[in-house]
Amino acid sequence: MKKYFFIFAAILFSGSFGFAQTTQQKIGYVDSQVILAQFPEAIKAQGDLDALTGKWGAHIDTLTQQLQKDYADYQKQAKTMPEDKQLAAQQKLLQQQQEIDNYKKEKFGQPNGQIYKKNEEIFGPVKEKVYKAIQSVAKEEGMQFVLDKAGDAIVLYADTNYDITYKVLDRLKRGSTK
Repeated sequence: MKKYFFIFAAILFSGSFGFAQTTQQKIGYVDSQVILAQFPEAIKAQGDLDALTGKWGAHIDTLTQQLQKDYADYQKQAKTMPEDKQLAAQQKLLQQQQEIDNYKKEKFGQPNGQIYKKNEEIFGPVKEKVYKAIQSVAKEEGMQFVLDKAGDAIVLYADTNYDITYKVLDRLKRGSTK
């Protein structure tokens, strides 16, 4: 019985070893943060998005400063105001705070804030070019998989021989994604 077990194990081991040798896969990786930091179209898209968020942030700052000024005025005058005027002033302050909160939610709220829609609108074409360049380089290099080293460290170790980041970046800068 032991004899058959060892023969079976030998056949199984040699078969799986041969299978592993014939199905080697070539895997590469990119660092998307490097690509986005150096690709001119991505830099411009990020600048456009930053300008938009800066504009919205400045508007929020203006509204907040006005609220703070109105609140300081209210505190100075509250003791001399009749009760109905105090209530009206308090309502006005609450309404101003609500406007600020609504504006923040409209512009920056998840997942329906305008910032997320603008991000997709502005970065969508850039992402598409990057993906096409990655596919092109991967096919050219005979790779079955390309991983992204940036972000949540899904790549714990990567041999730099398989780093195609700069090939992809070069392809993007030359304007060729095919």
